[in-house]
Amino acid sequence: MAKCDPNSSKCDTAPVTVPTDADPRELADLAWAIAHPARVSIVRLLIHRETCVCGEIVGELPLAQSTVSQHLKILKESGLVQGEVDGPKVCYCINREKLALLKSLVAEL
Repeated sequence: MAKCDPNSSKCDTAPVTVPTDADPRELADLAWAIAHPARVSIVRLLIHRETCVCGEIVGELPLAQSTVSQHLKILKESGLVQGEVDGPKVCYCINREKLALLKSLVAEL
C-alpha cells in the first residue's frame, strides 16, 4: 500500500496491481469520496505533487481551513488520501493504490 513518509516528505509511487474482481461497493465508496468539487480539487492537487502536502492545501483552495479539514477527513476515510502526523501538522499525500483502483473500477463500467 502507498504510504506517506513524513521524515522524507516523499510518497511511495511504486507500481500498483489492481484486482478486477472488486466489490461494486468499493466503486460506490470511492466515487462518493470524490463526489464534491472541493474533494476533486484536493485529489488533483495531491496527484500532481511529488511530496506530501501539509499546510498548502488551504492556501490553494478558496475554502476555510475547517472546510478543507472536513473534506480531507472524508478523503482519508475512503483511503484515497493518507495523512501522517509530522509534529504539529499533518502531511497529506494521495494513496496511489486506491487511485489506481478507482481508475480501474471506473474503466470497467
